[in-house]
Amino acid sequence: MQDGILIGEGVVLDARPASFVTRALSWVLDLVVIAILLWALIAATAQWLVPGLFTGDAASAITFVVVTVVVTVGIPTTVETLSRGRSLGKLATGIRIVRDDGGPVRFRHAFVRALVGVIELWGTTGGIAAIVSLSNTKGKRLGDLAAGTYAIRVRGGRQESAPVVMPPTLAGWAHTADMRRLPDGLALAARRLLGRADRLAPASRARLADDLAARVERYVAPGPPPGTHPELFLHAVLAERRDREWAAAQREQSRAREQAALLHRLPYSVPDPRD
Repeated sequence: MQDGILIGEGVVLDARPASFVTRALSWVLDLVVIAILLWALIAATAQWLVPGLFTGDAASAITFVVVTVVVTVGIPTTVETLSRGRSLGKLATGIRIVRDDGGPVRFRHAFVRALVGVIELWGTTGGIAAIVSLSNTKGKRLGDLAAGTYAIRVRGGRQESAPVVMPPTLAGWAHTADMRRLPDGLALAARRLLGRADRLAPASRARLADDLAARVERYVAPGPPPGTHPELFLHAVLAERRDREWAAAQREQSRAREQAALLHRLPYSVPDPRD
């Protein structure tokens, strides 16, 4: 049920791997842009570069190599580093390159990806990248495996989740029950089940609901009324947990405002000056 990455702050990162077709389209778009840049740079240096290719002029040959390295390695590395994993092709297709832990890529990751890409993308016209990507569960190519990165979708294809609501028949019990803090992974699993319950097979839905309800019940006392449906129980616990956390956050904000007012108040009951 894990479709994201749960970081230390309890925030779930939507880190669904991008499809092979999306990645391929992104690379084609980037290829077009890079080809245009390469043609422009070669055209700009054609006065001494092109004749040297046929006469064996060393300076022109070195210039050609430098231009090729800049376009195939330097530019992709710079763009991915500055944009935190997004090139023009990735922007157009709605994907981003991230680290395996969901964090933004750095220079090292972008450089390794671009360097390996010279062989698997340019050297084989994407053949090696396609084979490796299709055989990897996260769609990684060799550059991603070496750099510890993969592509995620950042827009499109997201399905709406059903809201968590308090069942009226369990509201009284939930308001008075003692609920300990649920582990983030358990709360996330319960929320995802409720969000996509109507899209699951009946047998899988019932099995998952029973399992999660039994695990959540360990953190609730007293337990729900006998005969309570597992999904209604999960709805009640998550809804009450959300409401209590919201109320606690509001109280904390109110307390912070009161403390801020005390800090700015003049001592010894001296009245504040009026404008």
